Amino acid sequence: MNEATNSAEHKTSAYIHIPFCEHICYYCDFNKVFLEGQPVDEYVEMLLKEMKLMMEKHPIEDLETLYVGGGTPTSLSAQQLDRLLAGARDILPFRTGKEFTVEANPGDLTREKLQVMKNYGVNRLSMGVQTFDNRLLKKIGRKHTAEDVYQTMSFLEAENFSNVSIDLIYALPGQTLENYRDTLEKALALDLPHYSLYSLILENKTMFMNWVRQGRLELPDQETETQMFEETIEAMEQHGRHQYEISNFGLTGHESQHNLMYWNNDHYFGFGAGASGYLDQTRYRNKGPIQHYLRPLREGNLPILEKETLSRNNQIEEELFLGLRKKSGINKQHFYDRYQQTIESLYQSTLDTLVKDDLLVNTEERVYLTPKGTFLGNEVFEKFLLPKTEINE
Repeated sequence: MNEATNSAEHKTSAYIHIPFCEHICYYCDFNKVFLEGQPVDEYVEMLLKEMKLMMEKHPIEDLETLYVGGGTPTSLSAQQLDRLLAGARDILPFRTGKEFTVEANPGDLTREKLQVMKNYGVNRLSMGVQTFDNRLLKKIGRKHTAEDVYQTMSFLEAENFSNVSIDLIYALPGQTLENYRDTLEKALALDLPHYSLYSLILENKTMFMNWVRQGRLELPDQETETQMFEETIEAMEQHGRHQYEISNFGLTGHESQHNLMYWNNDHYFGFGAGASGYLDQTRYRNKGPIQHYLRPLREGNLPILEKETLSRNNQIEEELFLGLRKKSGINKQHFYDRYQQTIESLYQSTLDTLVKDDLLVNTEERVYLTPKGTFLGNEVFEKFLLPKTEINE
């Protein structure tokens, strides 16, 4: 079989990046800029131009999911949002009723913006809450308060918009176990269908990383962080939100279809400054700084900065790294259909060792992490790096 993956499997999604923020959080290393003084209207027009160029180059029949993230999509005015969503629906082959998510910040979302979203078929919101402790919100550079969260939730309820997910971050500077339990309790009291929980990762070039290096910031120790994660899994389970991926919990039927595309190693377009995509076994990344992104598009060229065509070796490794993040793990038949090789033929001794160490479960149908393996995910994933010679190209 010459093709790198089974051609019947070309599921494709799209991610649209809005890099503007009204405020930059101290822990964030995503591609973003202060909103003030930026050419926002031109950016929206060029985004639509990029979509057109990409659709001409990679025509597809149907998108599985659509996701508008950032930055802060809700930092756009209602009018700008209307232009973006109207244009995207016009250019992209996306059917109403499929999962269409927009990221929102508590306090930024207005009824008018929500109305615009609903008009174009947005049926899911993802909100960056991070914590319900106002003191900590200030400390991490968020500009919203816990009160803003409740206010936003109440008008979403009034608008009958219930498909909402919130992000929380644990192991924040100065966060105690009691403090985190309180946040978890308040989050679950909102009775939402989906929650994403991440431990704070110190990224280079963020204010947090600088402060830690200067000894100005103290983070919870590893033991406390592990306990926060354990208690999260337990509390979510008690409230009927199952852990379907390491950091994600949802009611059955409310799993994020867009994120599952990433973990299933499917294809996706990345539109916007600094956005990444994966098409035809090639990963690509757009230019990040706004003007660098706009320049080629003004001349009718795509703003791609770099491309990497994945070898079969890379594809299999990524299939495992990403797939094992899911609670259900990797379906062996699906793996075979994709690569015409069994997992055992490539990884028998690795699988045996990981099973013996109680990090992995290997059944006839699938391979998945044990609870212990879930806590040591990265250690498990790196065991699946393959020597180049083992793959039949």
